[in-house]
Amino acid sequence: MTAAQRRGRRIMMTDEERDAFLAEARTCRVATVSPDGRPHVAPLWYVWQGGSLWLYSITRSRRWAQLGKDPRVAVVVDDGTEYGQLRGVELSGSVVPVGEAPRTGLPCPELTEVERLFAVKNFGLAEMVHDGRHAWLRLTPDTIVSWDFRKLGGAFRR
Repeated sequence: MTAAQRRGRRIMMTDEERDAFLAEARTCRVATVSPDGRPHVAPLWYVWQGGSLWLYSITRSRRWAQLGKDPRVAVVVDDGTEYGQLRGVELSGSVVPVGEAPRTGLPCPELTEVERLFAVKNFGLAEMVHDGRHAWLRLTPDTIVSWDFRKLGGAFRR
């Protein structure tokens, strides 16, 4: 169960708006914590499915190593260039790996729909191609915060 958003209710996305936005966008920014406490932020492709953010990460990455030691993440998906167009979602919680790492395509029912959606969304393919370098991380967020400044009308437009 996610924590309720308390601030910014006027610009908060509805659940339907949030789900549509997350289904459409391709790139998120994932923040992890290094052993010395410094944050590390890097872009990553993802899929939003079943109330979880599914991250497709290289297993030999700094991110993967950090998440093996501390699974806590904050993820932002955003859009807009002008102030009055800004919209986005921040999700936070802990990730869990799903399937084999690295992923080679062994049967994993939990990943069937996730990989189908990812292949269509990012590659225009009907099924996932595995390169033996990536694996899946599932973030079922503890907290979700959203904003859509377009709901403010023309107040911030030039």
